[in-house]
Amino acid sequence: MDLDCLVLSRDPEVVRVLRPAMERLSINVQVPEVAHAGHQILLSHKFDGVVIDCDDLEDGLGMLRDVRNAPSNHNSVAFAIVNKATSASQALKMGANFVLQKPIEPVNADRCFSAAIGLMMRERRRYFRVPVDMPVTLFFSEGEHLKTRATNLSEGGMAADLPIKFSSSIKKVHFTLSGTNNSIETRAELAWADGSGKGGIKFVELPQVSKDHLERWLLHHIEKLQG
Repeated sequence: MDLDCLVLSRDPEVVRVLRPAMERLSINVQVPEVAHAGHQILLSHKFDGVVIDCDDLEDGLGMLRDVRNAPSNHNSVAFAIVNKATSASQALKMGANFVLQKPIEPVNADRCFSAAIGLMMRERRRYFRVPVDMPVTLFFSEGEHLKTRATNLSEGGMAADLPIKFSSSIKKVHFTLSGTNNSIETRAELAWADGSGKGGIKFVELPQVSKDHLERWLLHHIEKLQG
């Protein structure tokens, strides 16, 4: 499963050292021509990981804050590159998951991204929607239920057909993962409804066994979709 990582740095040596370390792990590296445009990029695009040259890039620390403030990237794995002006502890407090100190040695880059790859893959599974056509049953707070179909599935919830308006709130959802005998029943709530018969269901407190089944199922299907 290829991952996407944004590198915001004006230092060609940073890119030279980091690119091969990431590409060996099937991480696609995106380096914008204008690094200071990072604020806008973080607001408009989703990345599994973001590398920010905090001390040698204009407003680098501001961009690190943007990672955690941008709705599309607040859970992305953040890598801070520091050059003495910012300490590792300061970068971690500002939201970095990993810190690299200049000058970056190739062996340190390899260790850093090897340690981070699991977190980046989990972030990809969390937001990746797998298209499905799967029967589900929704249960409501007043005891009624609705049999309908899910149209996509992710680690955090699903989109489903909601052909009717209902007066009570969704309490839980039940479904069986396609191609398996693994049934999942979990607390759930309505995340959104567009008024035209479609809605989003958010999973709440998914049991650990069900979570394990869902993660394995998603990883298998994501890999199939991405060839």
